Amino acid sequence: MEFLTVDEKPISYVQAVKYLQSSGKLGQFIGDILRQYIIEQELQKREDILISSALTEQTIIDFRLKNKLTEPQKFQEWLQSNGTNYDTFHSSVAYGFKVEKLKASVTESKLQEYYIERKIYLDRVVVSRIVVETQELAEELQTQIEEGANFEQLAREYSLSGEKIVNGMMGPVSRGTMPDKLRACVDIASPGQLIGPIELEGRYGLFRVEQFLSASLEDTQLRQALQNELFEKWLAEKIQKLTVKLQVN
Repeated sequence: MEFLTVDEKPISYVQAVKYLQSSGKLGQFIGDILRQYIIEQELQKREDILISSALTEQTIIDFRLKNKLTEPQKFQEWLQSNGTNYDTFHSSVAYGFKVEKLKASVTESKLQEYYIERKIYLDRVVVSRIVVETQELAEELQTQIEEGANFEQLAREYSLSGEKIVNGMMGPVSRGTMPDKLRACVDIASPGQLIGPIELEGRYGLFRVEQFLSASLEDTQLRQALQNELFEKWLAEKIQKLTVKLQVN
């Protein structure tokens, strides 16, 4: 049975599967099919997931305005160049809204708990550091800073870390990725406070807390990212429960 035709030569389903196996993408291909299957099945049995035609139409209008496709001829050419037509495009837009609504429904009850579990990795701290070889030098630099020496200048002069070229500034660092003893000190520090010396991996660091960036579910992008993670976990659990047989005749 033909799967597709290339230069008038047919490629059968069997050959297509062999190509996917050879490229190492058969598993991903089947996974994508199962993912779509589960979403379709779930949407069919949920009566609460309805999308108004007006919302879909307005989204398409906004898309056309944004992409300068307001002229019917230009829009038609765009549809053709993307291998689709208006009905299919309309359906895909509506389907996207349905999936997002399903995603919100599936994750709503779990989102707060998941956020709390992940918060240590979501909270970030902006930190600057000076890393040196010996504790003695670190203590000497600590004394100089406490007596008024410029942290940034000392970082450029003495630090062994790559951040020395930007005055020791590490930028935002996830609390969850920090070594335990550093995180313990950072958690009780105030912005501008000097921490250390702390021994890490055979070297000694002086750290200055610049700013705390606490995660919040009020952050739309963060909320969406967590919803996506939870939705993918939900899909993975559904897929694991399926009995799947690959049949190629």
